Amino acid sequence: MIGLLGGMSWESSIVYERILNEEARRRLGGMHSADLLIRSYDFAVVERLQAAGEWEQAGRLLAEGARTLEAAGAELLVLCTNTMHQVADMIGAAVGIPLLHIADVTAAAVKAAGLAEVGLLGTRYTMERDFYRGRLQATHGLTVLVPEEPDRTLVHQIIYDELVQGIIRDASRTRYLEVIGRLQQRGAEGIVAGCTEIELLVQASDLTLPYFPTTRLHALAALDMALAGS
Repeated sequence: MIGLLGGMSWESSIVYERILNEEARRRLGGMHSADLLIRSYDFAVVERLQAAGEWEQAGRLLAEGARTLEAAGAELLVLCTNTMHQVADMIGAAVGIPLLHIADVTAAAVKAAGLAEVGLLGTRYTMERDFYRGRLQATHGLTVLVPEEPDRTLVHQIIYDELVQGIIRDASRTRYLEVIGRLQQRGAEGIVAGCTEIELLVQASDLTLPYFPTTRLHALAALDMALAGS
């Protein structure tokens, strides 16, 4: 049974659910679907804590949700967001079941593709803080490029002003592709969609270099673990 900490935002959380259920049916056949427990948060509450830098309070909030899922029978935790992995250690310490870290899953896919240097798109927190970028570099030995300003601000604003609100604009896709082009010019061999909502805007077919959609990678890795333990 997979426990999902979601709603950050629900636009991408439902993508997790769809991937998990579709893939469970594809692998197991018949009427099979994924065995899930879901704790979905009011993202406005979480976003206010992010903006205020109240990461410890946010960590306590999500840790309590994790304990609730474990008590209800979850055997594996998936935090359905890149940014809130800032508090992954607090969540993992609160429970006795595994927390599948999205950066570890992503790094494994990058290395399996034979790449060493990637461009990272995400919220400002993910692009600038060490919890994600640093983990890719220090733990997994990757070189990580992030957009320079003003591209970094553009990427962040489109996530919060559009994607988490379900707004998908062709003009924003074009601007993201321009940012990706500049990362490629700087040496990026692939692109990590380091925000779960980015996959709503940019698809692999839009790019000419390898693309690592973290939502899909994370969901599939969770199902791998669940089925291996079943």
